[in-house]
Amino acid sequence: MIILATCCLSLLIVSMDATIVNVALPAIRSDLGASVSQLQWTIDVYTLVLASLLLLSGTTADRVGRRRVFQIGLVSFAVGSLLCSLAPTAPVLIVARMIQAVGGSMLNPVAMSIITQVFTGKAERARAIGMWGAVVGISMALGPMLGGLLIDVSGWRSVFWINIPVCIAAFVLAAVFVPESRSPVVRSFDPLGQALGVTMLAALVFGLIEGPSLGWSSPVTLGVFALALVAFLGFVTYERRRTNPFIDLRFFRSIPFSSATVVAVCAFGGYGAFLFLMSLYLQEVRGLSAVRTGLSFLPLALATLVCSPLSGRMVARWGARPSMTVAGTVIAVAGLALTRLDASTTTTELAVMFTIFGIGFGLVNAPITNAAVGGMPRDRAGAASAVASTSRQIGVSIGVALCGSLTAAGAVAGSGEEFTSSTHTVWWALAVIGIVVAALGIFSASARATRSADGVAELFRSEEPARV
Repeated sequence: MIILATCCLSLLIVSMDATIVNVALPAIRSDLGASVSQLQWTIDVYTLVLASLLLLSGTTADRVGRRRVFQIGLVSFAVGSLLCSLAPTAPVLIVARMIQAVGGSMLNPVAMSIITQVFTGKAERARAIGMWGAVVGISMALGPMLGGLLIDVSGWRSVFWINIPVCIAAFVLAAVFVPESRSPVVRSFDPLGQALGVTMLAALVFGLIEGPSLGWSSPVTLGVFALALVAFLGFVTYERRRTNPFIDLRFFRSIPFSSATVVAVCAFGGYGAFLFLMSLYLQEVRGLSAVRTGLSFLPLALATLVCSPLSGRMVARWGARPSMTVAGTVIAVAGLALTRLDASTTTTELAVMFTIFGIGFGLVNAPITNAAVGGMPRDRAGAASAVASTSRQIGVSIGVALCGSLTAAGAVAGSGEEFTSSTHTVWWALAVIGIVVAALGIFSASARATRSADGVAELFRSEEPARV
């Protein structure tokens, strides 16, 4: 349990840092004179770099040692957090967030690999994965609440200070309790695949964030989206032909795995958009302080705290379908409720909306991880988990980037009714996301889906003697 707790500590800070900064956005804008697009990049550069390097970090850990890379990641994350707290300008803060994300990329997939090596029994492993998925939801829900308290007490820079003692504690625990391990199957690096993947994601997010200000028909915007498309096609073509690809595209022959990937992007995209817009709404439209904004997220946090562990137990007992289906339905209800949001929405109505969304988001995390790694051979579980983690971060990046696109950047920068009415497009999109999640929850547990997952697992097992 100490090993599981140590791994979850790393997950706690990496996931929490993807959300805790949201509450600090108005303070950062005021203190550093940041524009709306710079605020979006403060969030997105972290999740984008994290998503881009997760798989590379997992492969590196398999090669040079999981504990070693895990500890290097903790040190890098602590250094990046310190630099964020000292940033004098918005561009410097964005660069520091990139450094922080490089360290964070060495934590989540490596920690999951450690867990799959330590917890070998099927039921034991399912419980550990369920706890892992629960921590994702809990940390992301607690982020805004803890951030609000820290900002009111010590200023926005304190949201980065909190990471440093946690990194130190996890580093010491890893040194004492976590055994060193390496994969018996050492996969080669794939620099071209990595470069194509990063180019695709960066171009897509850049286009979504800067498109409203540059103009959707401007040569720069069209060129960036064209670059993203070319990079995507090149990535798929190259990876399919490579013996040891950056991402083994055969994973996606498994319907549960593909469904988990889509659900992760959709659910976390909705969550990223929700936190970004609601943090601005509560402070700049409703005039709440940072700590009151954080407390406003308490219903969301409590609902997630209750539902995340519950979902983990449900997944361990009944599989991913019940949790994922209910989660999607509840998220759709939350999206429909949020379309009623305006500048005079009562505190009670807000609490109900936040609670409903918290229930849906709390239920969705554990089944994502379970569907992604369930049935995979042990030496492939780390790579499969890394893809799921990458999908989460991609989802947050796209969700935040789409805020400006769907609402129009000028509306996001506005206030009052102009702001709230502009967000309704996002909330309708959230309702659609919920429907998609529920539908995939049902489809991913069908007999056809189970056969596809078994076929992929058997394919990889049949290759083991040839690779060893």
